[in-house]
Amino acid sequence: QVQLQESGPGLVKPSQTLSLSCTVSGGSITTNYYYWSWIRQPPGKGLEWMGAVTYTGSAYYSPSLKSRTSISRDTSKNQFTLQLSSVTPEDTAVYYCARVYVGYLEVWGQGTLVTVSS
Repeated sequence: QVQLQESGPGLVKPSQTLSLSCTVSGGSITTNYYYWSWIRQPPGKGLEWMGAVTYTGSAYYSPSLKSRTSISRDTSKNQFTLQLSSVTPEDTAVYYCARVYVGYLEVWGQGTLVTVSS
C-alpha cells in the first residue's frame, strides 16, 4: 500500500524559500500514469492545488503560484519536493502531498503545518 510522508521545517521566515519533501513508500514515483502533487490549506480556508510532477518528471503549476513554485523529484530516494520562494505570512498553511491518478487525489500524506513568521 502506497504511503506518503511530508517532511521539512515547520517555521520559515518571510522572504525565504519554503522547502518540503514527500517520501513515497510502497510504490515508485516513476510508475506509469501517476502524478505526484502538492496541495495546501491555509487556516480557515479551502484546499489549494499548487502543482505536480509526473511519472516522467514533467512539472505543472498553478498559474497563481507558478512564478514562485518549483516541484522536482529524486528517483533514487523515491521523493518529490516543493520549493516556494519569497514566502509571506499568507503562505502559512498545512501542506499536503498526494498521488494523483486520472485526475483524482487518491492517496494523501498526513500533512505538515508550515508557519511563515519572523
